[in-house]
Amino acid sequence: MGNWQIPPAGGHMESPNGLYLQTMNMTQINERLKKSDLIIIPVGSTECHGAAQPLGEDTFLVTRMAEQVAQKMGCTIAMPIWYGSHPYHHMGMPGTVVVPEEVLLANMRAIITGLWNMGFRKQIFVNGHGQEEVLPLAIHQWAKKYQVPAILITLHTWNTIHNYMKDKAHGGPFDTPFSHADEAECSYSLALFPEFCDMKLAVDNKPEGFLPPGHVDKGGEVYHAPIRGHEHIGLGGIELKVYPEGVIGHPTKASAEKARAGLEAMMDYMCKLIGDIMTKFPPGVLPPADKVTERSQEEINDLLKGPLNGGKSIYTIAYPP
Repeated sequence: MGNWQIPPAGGHMESPNGLYLQTMNMTQINERLKKSDLIIIPVGSTECHGAAQPLGEDTFLVTRMAEQVAQKMGCTIAMPIWYGSHPYHHMGMPGTVVVPEEVLLANMRAIITGLWNMGFRKQIFVNGHGQEEVLPLAIHQWAKKYQVPAILITLHTWNTIHNYMKDKAHGGPFDTPFSHADEAECSYSLALFPEFCDMKLAVDNKPEGFLPPGHVDKGGEVYHAPIRGHEHIGLGGIELKVYPEGVIGHPTKASAEKARAGLEAMMDYMCKLIGDIMTKFPPGVLPPADKVTERSQEEINDLLKGPLNGGKSIYTIAYPP
């Protein structure tokens, strides 16, 4: 597809241009649902990313990509989830807000429920943070509880474009392996929101682990090592003790150009995914109830109509979500 603006001119969270759900009134939302009932929900974190990069880096990474995709595809974006869950080794690091997993899961279930009740029954959670072991659980918990037709997807940025995140020794564009707030992640930041990065403050360090290389994957699970980053405790030190700089690697090597191909691939894929979903399931059409739920068609029809159109709200099934 291409024709992406890298870097973009800025963000759109406060712009009345019909991208973000929270900037629209119900008249606009109801008109939007006739054209596209798919919504993107960016999920990030508030987390230390070193001396030069913003605490909201993970969130801005996904919002800036989602904005361009939504403009091209005519879908809607919800304001991001700014606070995420974290692995044990992030605990205690100043700048990092650690949300318990059960809180993030409850928050996501509540968001899914409210958006579904509104009419956005196709939802893509785009994750820019290392919590990929948590987000899929939320959509499965929700589906088990409500058992209604929906399309719910969790899409992890770095896993989606893993080949573009590798170092040169493995066919990628970077001098060093991807980890956290490093050359790779900082390159994407410079390509999407350079106005928030002050590279004259950047500080490097040397990644380390307690075992020889080859056992534990690095950031984003892009190398597909046997043990993913969130599947161990004790094979490396905690950030506060080992990486007090708030980075793991070499952000001083970052450049926006190194991220261009990966960014284009990520946004191209998001457009393909949305296009394929909307072609198979146009606005108002969902996977067939007789194949995805054991609820009766009568009950499903009441819920699909909604409370203002002669039906019922999804909250009649259960609360809290």
